[in-house]
Amino acid sequence: MARTAHDRRLLVAAAVFAVSQANIARVLGPAAPAVGRIQTAFSAAAYRRVLDGLDADAVARYRRHYYWDLVHPLIFAIALRAGARSLADHRPVPARIRRALALAPAVAASADYVENVAGLYLLDHRDRITDTTVRAATTVSTVKWVLALGSLAYLSQGFFGLWTRSGLRRLGR
Repeated sequence: MARTAHDRRLLVAAAVFAVSQANIARVLGPAAPAVGRIQTAFSAAAYRRVLDGLDADAVARYRRHYYWDLVHPLIFAIALRAGARSLADHRPVPARIRRALALAPAVAASADYVENVAGLYLLDHRDRITDTTVRAATTVSTVKWVLALGSLAYLSQGFFGLWTRSGLRRLGR
């Protein structure tokens, strides 16, 4: 499999994504589990329980992660788009799938920005935490995850097929 300019862009974008993700995990530290619980809360009571369970250091870490996470969606969108372009260089990708792979990362990143702004707002305005606001934020978070992970899954299966076929060819099979 010959390398293309899109392959190189994908490698760089994936490396930047990995560094960004590791940095967010570092910033969150012991507060990391709270992120998942907040993103999947479907009631104001559940959302508040998570926030109330954080000590002052965890709240500070949680707040700080949002500032890093205001760059991260752009990074993951760029990496997913680079992956789509790279995959298309090596195998046919139907036009409707190409369009979906171009749009899904942008929508996922936009949803992540909405989620981050809402999370920061609710952290400082706990009186605004209602079942409606929590369900809306959780829905936005779910859209983000479905689109980002769906894109990643499609790209992964496409690249896996390429890598296994080219590896088998090198082995003479």
